[in-house]
Amino acid sequence: MTEPTILLSGLGIPESPRWHDGRLWFCNWIDQQIVAVSPDGTPEYRPAPDQPSMGWSIDWLPDGRLLTTGDKLRRHEPDGSVVVHAEQGGNEIVVDGRGNTYVNGADFDFAGGEAPKPGYIKLVTPDGTVRQVADDIQFPNGMVITPADRTLIIAESFAGRLTAFDIDPDGGLSNRRVFAEGLGPDGICLDAEGAIWVSAADSSIVRVAEGGEILQRVELTESQSSFALALGGPDRRTLFILTAEWRPADSIADNLDRLINGPRTGAVLTLPVTVPGVGRP
Repeated sequence: MTEPTILLSGLGIPESPRWHDGRLWFCNWIDQQIVAVSPDGTPEYRPAPDQPSMGWSIDWLPDGRLLTTGDKLRRHEPDGSVVVHAEQGGNEIVVDGRGNTYVNGADFDFAGGEAPKPGYIKLVTPDGTVRQVADDIQFPNGMVITPADRTLIIAESFAGRLTAFDIDPDGGLSNRRVFAEGLGPDGICLDAEGAIWVSAADSSIVRVAEGGEILQRVELTESQSSFALALGGPDRRTLFILTAEWRPADSIADNLDRLINGPRTGAVLTLPVTVPGVGRP
């Protein structure tokens, strides 16, 4: 496997990557931007809606309207207006083929060093109804939905595991089970063989099968952490790796202070892979 190459650099914390309409879209935390970058590295920057500088994500409804999380779930209309889709706040998001939106979060001050509390997954149906569909998630992070909207897989960062749920006909989640353990999961993506690309506990990313077998490993430079991953490109055989400097020996507060007030170390890397991406996002 070849080494990752830099597509775009000089970012804050790049998060929530989505391959959409021929470009990679992602959130540039700290700098409060939604970024769309073409395969040749040409970026387009858009201001994010009014929301926290960190802890927000993007995805699209089946009809093409953009959703953004944060203090509320907002919907971007074709005329350029932004409206509240649901009062529910959250961090990560994934939308299924029926327009059901899954939002996760945890109600504690991560950046301020508050003791962790278990998080949740909530379902927002197309009519705006909100209900909780999973609890006791140990710092919920990236989510994917398998083809045919059958399974939702979530990264539980503080537990070091990926957890899978069946998606019920009404959008609820059931049959909770461990997909893989011993990881350092954040943003994740799914490929056509059912494997997940995910960050490991060190400065590397891995391709892991259900049950925990590591199929591939890609080493990143020291202190370069993967915040999120996506499979995109015209054939979905380009792995996008969203990284920023993170020093494990430093506290969360010190790392965030350096990222906010120091040099912009965030970058998007690319790596060609053999097995294409599938599912949502």
